[in-house]
Amino acid sequence: MSTPTSPSEPVPPRKLPRRPASSLAEKWTTIDGIDVFYRESPRPPADARVMAHVHGFGLSGRYLLPTAERLSDEFHTYVPDLPGFGRSGKRRDMLDIPDLARAARDFLDDRGVDKATLVGNSMGCPVIIEFAHTYPERIDRAVLVSPAGGIYNQPLRRAIRQLAADAPREPTRMASVAVPDYVRFGVPSTMRMFRSLTQYPSLQRLLELRIPTLVVLGERDPLLPHAHRVDEVASQTDSHVLVVLLEGAAHAINFSHPGQLAHVIRLFMDDQPIVNDPTWPGHVRLFEVHRGKHHPEPKG
Repeated sequence: MSTPTSPSEPVPPRKLPRRPASSLAEKWTTIDGIDVFYRESPRPPADARVMAHVHGFGLSGRYLLPTAERLSDEFHTYVPDLPGFGRSGKRRDMLDIPDLARAARDFLDDRGVDKATLVGNSMGCPVIIEFAHTYPERIDRAVLVSPAGGIYNQPLRRAIRQLAADAPREPTRMASVAVPDYVRFGVPSTMRMFRSLTQYPSLQRLLELRIPTLVVLGERDPLLPHAHRVDEVASQTDSHVLVVLLEGAAHAINFSHPGQLAHVIRLFMDDQPIVNDPTWPGHVRLFEVHRGKHHPEPKG
């Protein structure tokens, strides 16, 4: 498995945030003339597997940091703001799923990464699915947390109702992270990105993946079908997909339940049985909903 080659670091074209949002190092790079902001493990082990986290609709990578930070000592971790999102510069052609998958590839190229595991939330999941479909040689494994898009979120008014239902189910501090990102993203970008997100054939492409793929669903997520429906659909195909349900979680699991999600990701990465961490509170439990025929069997 490949690790970064240590490309030369460019002089930061923009100022870094006054206060770091996590223990990850905050950096700038320039890709095709666009300034791209990202965070990275400050001291990754030389032989660490590479893991990149891909954010959701209208957001930056900041809300992914609670989970990414917990994994950054074991994996060489990257959390970029894709072009058009967060602190990164904007590009007119970066507002559909294939463009964002290409941007993720370009970011890995810029960092000298040949192959990585990609972890996404919401819109980040179809971006990863498209990445795996278009650049299969560049991805080891996929972790899809609360995958959004497709017919279940159409039309826009239904998606807005789903988001409104989700908001009170998320931690209140999520608003201080999400609202500035949404304002910066803007209404015109929202309309165009929503159209691309809901038209993308996420489910079909997901079941076609030929790499170990973990799907993590929140029990209280109003943007996704119920777990039994997911199992029903996934069972129609011999896939590489493992579906896990997290009790008590809504949509932004990477932010609301970072310890539990990091635990599940570690188990998945090492092909260990999906079991609860005994230190969790009693109301947080994991359930393995579906294991595709071609997904690796747990060791031990």
